[in-house]
This record gives sequence, C-alpha cells and structure tokens, in this order.
Amino acid sequence: MENLASILLVEDDPKQLKLYAKALRGYRLTCVTTGTAALKALLETRPDLIILDNILDAGERGVDFLPRLKSAAAHVPIILISGTLKIREQLAALQGPHAAHFTLEKPVDLDELDRTVEIALTECGIGETVAVLQSLERAEKADSSEPDRRFTERLARQYELIKRLRGAVERPIISGLARDFSVARKTIIRDLQDLIKRGQLPEEIYPEWNQEDAGEE
Repeated sequence: MENLASILLVEDDPKQLKLYAKALRGYRLTCVTTGTAALKALLETRPDLIILDNILDAGERGVDFLPRLKSAAAHVPIILISGTLKIREQLAALQGPHAAHFTLEKPVDLDELDRTVEIALTECGIGETVAVLQSLERAEKADSSEPDRRFTERLARQYELIKRLRGAVERPIISGLARDFSVARKTIIRDLQDLIKRGQLPEEIYPEWNQEDAGEE
C-alpha cells in the first residue's frame, strides 16, 4: 500500500517538469501549466503542498495567483520558484496573509528543494494551523470541555494520523491507534473517514471507510 504526500506542481516548462518529477518521485504529483488550471485543480483535490513557478503558460505569473490560491486552500503551504523575481519582489511574496511559505531561485538546487519540501510538509500548513489554535486556547484559557477545544484536539490528532500513516506499507491497527491517542476506536474510525473524504488519505488505508458501521477486521 502506497500513501504518499500529494504535490500540485504549477510549471509550464517541460524540462523543469521532468527535473521535478525525478527529484520528487517520492510524492504523488499533479502537474498543471497555469495558475488558472491550478485553481480548477483545487476544486477537485486538496494537495499537501503547492510548488508554484512564477512565469507560466498563457502569460500568467505565479505571484499574481498567490492571493487566489491561498483563498482557495489557505492551509496548503506554497513554495514559489522564480528566476526573474528581484529580492524585493521575493520578500513581498513572503509577506502578508496571502504569502508563500518559501521562495527558491532558479536554477533550483535539488537538495535545497528536497529539504524545503520536507519542512513544508511536516511543519507548515495544517501543522501551523493546529499550533495557532492551541496558542489561542492557551491565551484564552479555554476549558477542555468547550466545543472549540475539542475541534482543535481532533484536528491535531488527524494531523498526526496523516504524518504517521503517510508512507505506511500496512493497514493501520485501529485499536492500537486508539490506545496511542487515548480515544475510543470509533473516534479513530471517524478520523480516518474524515481524512479519506477530504482526500488526505487514500481509501486503501481503510477500505470500510464509507460503511455506516465500519469496523476493524
């Protein structure tokens, strides 16, 4: 069973696409050539990461699409790649509510790309969202029984499940996960169902996910 992180790659240069495909062969790639196509792709799937080139097909520029991409999928980290942006423009792309997480210059150092992708997947996006919510709860001294607190706990648990099950070669043991997270089996099952519905885990992880009374084999 193969469960790899998914990357939306927005690049129009065939040579660069070939290079990235080789460098990122450990991930599931969806490739499009314009920002417009990237927005359409986000209607059908939620990638774990977006790699966005600045100069695209049809005269489009990646930086112009940052606000719309972040509005469509605010929790998905973005790596902006360009050989034309000046330092001031790169800094601008990294600032504000619709900013990219990282910028890389062309020609891209593949080792740096690999490190950046790993950081983006493990520490940015949903991980950041969980950290912000937990920080707000501490600041507000939220009671553990409040619904908002329970939502944060569920999101944090599901994020940890994604990281744990990504790349798994065997189906997870529901009872074991329930013990690890100190929750009921039905809670883990519900988490897996949510993650599969959202496309964050493949159905092969838990084939019974769409059965009303799904249970562990």
